[in-house]
Amino acid sequence: MSHAEALPLAAPNLTAVLFGLSGCLVDFGARARNHASALAEHADATPGALDSLRSLQRQQIPCAWLEELPPALTQVLAAALPTWIKPSQHLATINPWPAPNACWQALMALNVERLDGCVLVSGEPRLLQSGLNAGLWTIGLASCGSLCGLAPSEWQALSQKEREQLRGKATLQLFGLGVHSVIDHLGELDTCLADISLRRLKGEKP
Repeated sequence: MSHAEALPLAAPNLTAVLFGLSGCLVDFGARARNHASALAEHADATPGALDSLRSLQRQQIPCAWLEELPPALTQVLAAALPTWIKPSQHLATINPWPAPNACWQALMALNVERLDGCVLVSGEPRLLQSGLNAGLWTIGLASCGSLCGLAPSEWQALSQKEREQLRGKATLQLFGLGVHSVIDHLGELDTCLADISLRRLKGEKP
């Protein structure tokens, strides 16, 4: 085959995906911090979270979650998640978010050899800033996270117009941080990760 007939390049595989725990994988609205007494109510996986994890596992892309809440709380919150996704409990008193250390520590725990192709997904602006400071691709969650801060039932009770207004405001705040993509919730993650892979193929860097 001549060079002119070479097959098109495939989009590169991602290296690793890091997730926030509260307000991302579980605890829609990131309310556990202020409602610790009713913690079990916030432990449900968010829309698309379990499907996203299964998809990444099939692709053999290593994953971990990050959280700055105490381990006693995160253990309850993470109960709905598969055991293979690794927790990364960074000591919040040492280089707290938005310092990059927590992201780097999580990647080291996954034995990741390079930053290239590493992605952080979160609805928490301070964790997203940590990912940006660490040199990662970042995906912000608009409706699912602390910027909207609503429980699933409260979110569903809103009118379509009210949801669009909250989502739009959160999206502007996330892009204002400098994140690379914004999605509503993890149900849209696969498409977003594919887009980042194509952007990498074109030579874009985070």
